[in-house]
Amino acid sequence: MTDITAQENIKVVKDFFTALGKGNGADLQALVAEDMEWMIPGEDWILAGKYRGHTGLAEVLQKSSGIDMTYPEPPEYVAQGDRVLVIGSATGVVKATNKPFVDHWVFAITVRNGKLANIQEYIDTQAMARASEA
Repeated sequence: MTDITAQENIKVVKDFFTALGKGNGADLQALVAEDMEWMIPGEDWILAGKYRGHTGLAEVLQKSSGIDMTYPEPPEYVAQGDRVLVIGSATGVVKATNKPFVDHWVFAITVRNGKLANIQEYIDTQAMARASEA
């Protein structure tokens, strides 16, 4: 793969994160493959699970409305071929418990034909579970 392809994939992923930050479901659907898989690790917190396709995307968006999150600095994007790693951090509050969290994360994303085909999150699952405890 050429650097141009990697740069195009970074742009698609940046567009995805922009739409995600705005909660824009229509833009997000346009950016993910119909058979997309999104794995969010952990247990005992609201977003943990495996999500598939546009239905799974809608489920993640609905569940994420239970979390207020901010990103203190722009993430770093690293790409090779069809893989894009996004490295960043977030702070926020789980609304149901009103407990804060700090999360340092990496998203490993595969882009296929200009759309996100696979999203694997590597996050601080303990911080998220603690913030979700009643």
